[in-house]
Amino acid sequence: MKRTLVILAAAVSALAATLFWLGAYDISATDQHLRPTYWLFDTGMRRAVIQRGKRIDVPPLDDAGKIAEGAGHFKALCVQCHGAPGIAPEPFALGMLPVPSNLAFTARTWRDGELFWTIREGIKMTGMPAWRYRLDDAQVWSIVAFLRVLPTLSPERYGQVASSAPAPALAARRSTALLVPDATRGRRAIQQYACVTCHVIPGIVGSNAPVGPPLEGIATRAFVAGVLPNSRDAMIRWLVSPQTIRPGSAMPDLGVSVQDAADIAAYLATLD
Repeated sequence: MKRTLVILAAAVSALAATLFWLGAYDISATDQHLRPTYWLFDTGMRRAVIQRGKRIDVPPLDDAGKIAEGAGHFKALCVQCHGAPGIAPEPFALGMLPVPSNLAFTARTWRDGELFWTIREGIKMTGMPAWRYRLDDAQVWSIVAFLRVLPTLSPERYGQVASSAPAPALAARRSTALLVPDATRGRRAIQQYACVTCHVIPGIVGSNAPVGPPLEGIATRAFVAGVLPNSRDAMIRWLVSPQTIRPGSAMPDLGVSVQDAADIAAYLATLD
């Protein structure tokens, strides 16, 4: 019996792999997931978030200033996909699969640590971004504080809160590195700054688009960007502010902090 189940599972896997390879599976966002597929992904996501959220210490969240700050971030960063009381998501979000969740319901049913972890780390295969490289922890907690009151707001009251919310600002770029550069953190930062959309980078999974030069062997090259003698400090300078190093370069200013740049440089130093 056990052998039969193994053979059956192998046959199903082979059939699924063949269908994917032939392009027979419809990946369009207008073709809904099967109910078992959605249940599997949703249940796995919730279990993962619950396990990670329970490890997080929650600070006080009832401060009016923190809630107001969170309202500003919510208006600037969240409402476009999730909507708000009386406000629909933007058209692009309505075409996503899965459709972004209604946060008034999520805020009632998820714990604070779960909300914080999800906002900070994001969720794969859902379109939910990780904000940890663009918001500091205090800013993320302010969003959680606002989400706590969101379910109580009428459309009229939400409009009043949103219109009076302070203008949000992303976390200020740190001028100096705070931690010893770490290649493991750098590998993750490379993914979060979308470097693979322009470069082929060994060890980084993604589109690896050859728009810019491949980064294989970057540690042994003589120059950074063709203008700076190759060193860790030169790489950090380039990553933080490429347009000041080489004006007119196709390399955009991605808002990389010095810490993230130091970590990315540490990873690139391993590519010899």
